[in-house]
Order: sequence, then C-alpha cells, then structure tokens
Amino acid sequence: MMEEPRSFELKVYEGVAEITLNRPDKLNALTFEVYAELRDFFARVQNERSIRALVITGRGRAFCSGGDVHDIIGKLFERDAKGLLEFTRMTCDLVKNIRLVRKPVIAALNGTVAGAGAMIALASDIRVASPEAKIAFLFTRVGLSGADMGAAFLLPRVVGFGRAAELLMTGDFIDAEEAHRIGLYNRVVDAASLMDVARALAHKLARGPAFGIGMTKEMMNRELMMDLGGALEAEAQAQTLCMLHPDFRTAYDAFVSKKAPEFE
Repeated sequence: MMEEPRSFELKVYEGVAEITLNRPDKLNALTFEVYAELRDFFARVQNERSIRALVITGRGRAFCSGGDVHDIIGKLFERDAKGLLEFTRMTCDLVKNIRLVRKPVIAALNGTVAGAGAMIALASDIRVASPEAKIAFLFTRVGLSGADMGAAFLLPRVVGFGRAAELLMTGDFIDAEEAHRIGLYNRVVDAASLMDVARALAHKLARGPAFGIGMTKEMMNRELMMDLGGALEAEAQAQTLCMLHPDFRTAYDAFVSKKAPEFE
C-alpha cells in the first residue's frame, strides 16, 4: 500500500485513486510540499497494481489556483539561479509524471483552474468540469513566460496553435463553456453531478484492459514527435504486443460467449 500523503487527501477504492487538493481557504494553492508530494505520488503509482485509474479534484470553490503567492512566489526571490532552476524542474517533473504514468488520469474541475492548476488539468488525460471551472494560464500576468510546465508543448496540441497563443500570451480567464467549445474540457456537467460523472468514467476505465489503455496513453505521448511513417510502425509493434497479452483472448472469449469481459 502507498504511504498516506501529508499534503492532499487520497482515497483508493475499486481500482480508482481519488486525489483531493485540500487547502480550500487558499483556493488549493500549491506549496513546495504539495508540488513535491504530487510529483512523487505520480512517479510511484505506476507500480501500484491496485490502482488502475486516477481522479484529481479540489475541495471548496477552486480546483487549484496555482502556486501560493506567499509560500512559493515570495520565497522564490530568495533563491539564486540554481535554486530557481531546481524549483522549475520540480514543477515540470510533476507534469512529466502525470503524462508518463500508464494509467488514465481524470481531472474533475470543481472551480477556478489557474496557473499551475491549469497545467495539472492539461496534463491529465480527460477533463470534466463544472460550470464554475473558469481557467487561465496566468504566467504572463505575473511577468513570466507563458511557456511553463510544458504549456507551450501541450496546449497547442489540445486547442490549436492560435488559441494556445492567445491563452498563453494574455493569461486571460475563459469560462467553462468556452473551454469546452475549444476542446480544452471534455465535458461540462452541473456541479452536483461532477464527481459522480468523473468517478463513473474512472471506474469504467479501471474495469477495462489496463495493458491496452496504458499502451494507448504511452503511444499518444510517443507519437507527438513522430512522422506518419514512424507512428504507423510504432502502432503496428504496439498492437502486436497487445495481441500477445491475455486481455486480447479474454475480450474475444467474452464476445463469443456473449458475456462482459473480466480483465485482470
């Protein structure tokens, strides 16, 4: 079993890990400790066989408002270049670990999504939002580059180059309806049903073929940098591996017997 985290809530049930950022009085702003513990959690969860899907959400009226102004931003002025690079690499490692874990990650966006919170949401595989979940990549608003935590790599691939340029350069908020329209959010549902929808989706994925779903995520990551020929060859090899996995036979036998498959 995984160690109980100190800086966020964790519940594991029926193959799903539910992470809840729990600083509602601070709009779930991130501290150095939260960053580091989330980074380490997503690195370790790959080896937890009891966890097959993950949901991340926030308590209160925000999903995550970004880095804490006093606990992080204020203290960064005390660091030299080496210390600043150590911090920025840690934040990037959080995004990298969310992307590299071969398990689906669903962001249940219950409210304000800003800065580093927007990047945690963007790094997730699927985003389900309430109407209150306005989102902004705020980095330029505080005098920094909009290219932070992989934003300039991931966001154009989700919403297109032009829309990404506007969001990253202005740092402006857009509402949930607009985020859904441009493809940044997968679904917008009423606040009362947000967690039910996210959990139902997580359980559906957790009951699915873990090897095939993990391979899907891995190939989506790898093919970001490939040409068509390379992607086709990589997919041919990946699908061969899936055909050799027991889940393929399980699905076939279930289809023949007209039963629901029960994957390992």
